[in-house]
Amino acid sequence: MKYAIVIPDGAADVPLEELDGRTPLAAAHTPHMDRISQSGKLGMVRTVPEKMDPGSDVAILSVLGYDPRRYYTGRAPLEAAAKGLELRADEWVFRCNFVTVIEEVMEDYSAGHISTEEASALIDELNRTLGGERIRFYPGISYRHLMTLAEEVKVTTTPPHDILGQKVTGYLPRGQGSETLTRLIQRSENILAEHEINQVRRDLGENPATHIWLWGQGKMPELPAFAERFGLWGAAITAVDLVRGLARLIGWDCIEVPGATGFVDTNYAGKGSAAVEALDDHDIVCVHVEAPDEAAHQADPKAKVHALEQIDRHIVAPLLRHLENEPDAWRIMVLPDHPTPCTRRTHTHDPVPFAIAGTNVPCLVQRPFNEEAAEQSDLRIERGWELMEYFLRAG
Repeated sequence: MKYAIVIPDGAADVPLEELDGRTPLAAAHTPHMDRISQSGKLGMVRTVPEKMDPGSDVAILSVLGYDPRRYYTGRAPLEAAAKGLELRADEWVFRCNFVTVIEEVMEDYSAGHISTEEASALIDELNRTLGGERIRFYPGISYRHLMTLAEEVKVTTTPPHDILGQKVTGYLPRGQGSETLTRLIQRSENILAEHEINQVRRDLGENPATHIWLWGQGKMPELPAFAERFGLWGAAITAVDLVRGLARLIGWDCIEVPGATGFVDTNYAGKGSAAVEALDDHDIVCVHVEAPDEAAHQADPKAKVHALEQIDRHIVAPLLRHLENEPDAWRIMVLPDHPTPCTRRTHTHDPVPFAIAGTNVPCLVQRPFNEEAAEQSDLRIERGWELMEYFLRAG
């Protein structure tokens, strides 16, 4: 049997005035997602356990069938796995964002979605001025980078996208080792302010990278292979390191797509084509698209609707066509990992809609794929990590 999963990151939302009281999922023209829910099963799933942060790391770990309460060690280790970093026993790894802080207020968690080329040059400068035997910075994509620290820490940190418009002084690292982290954040201000890249960004009216922001710390987790648990060989298609890292840790292939940016301008069609091709030599393929989440963080409902429509047209549609012509049995599932309401510009713990269609998936009630329709369903999965077993096995 062939399986496909499409994750429009952060797609779930609340009714919005800008969309005439509809959610982006309800407002978007998504006939192929609707066809999945109307020809199969529609329900709600809680992907984030109580008392855990509703990040994509926790949520997608759950979607892939792994209990976050048991396996989650932090966001940064997943991104380190994506880069193939091997951590020493005494090393902690942190997510290192470039952010824009103005008068102590977090104005932008992404430094204006700084380009990867610009960010790489800034990372080089940080390694030159702040790096050493105990501290090392590793370049990533756009504003998303990593830092390793050879020092025992027990700190609480806060994602920068959770404190937009708020003073950062109340959200600096706290706990054992926090002095080192706070000092690095503070020292980065002068180093970055003097860099010519930021001078040019200011001249162009773009948000400069004023600081680094350290969060999501942890040590490398040990996850049992997906093939050992479910007997299936998998592949992931994503532009986001944490998803790529999760895939590698469970033994999946990671398929690179040119032009996949992790933003609203990503190569949707390229992802769709790659997913169809991947099904030729994999049992299960998961396509993750960050664009809806990024639009919600920008409080842009129209951009979120557009992203959902692009996902439906260029990813869900070709996958559905391919599977329907598949001589063997097949199933497809679509679901967000977590809600990202445009009104809040950050993630929430609420359950998300999911739809499953394909071989031996009976249709009981025909409803479109959106939050309101899914909430009317009797199908509810409270332990999100049990959804994978349901998707693969339930009739």
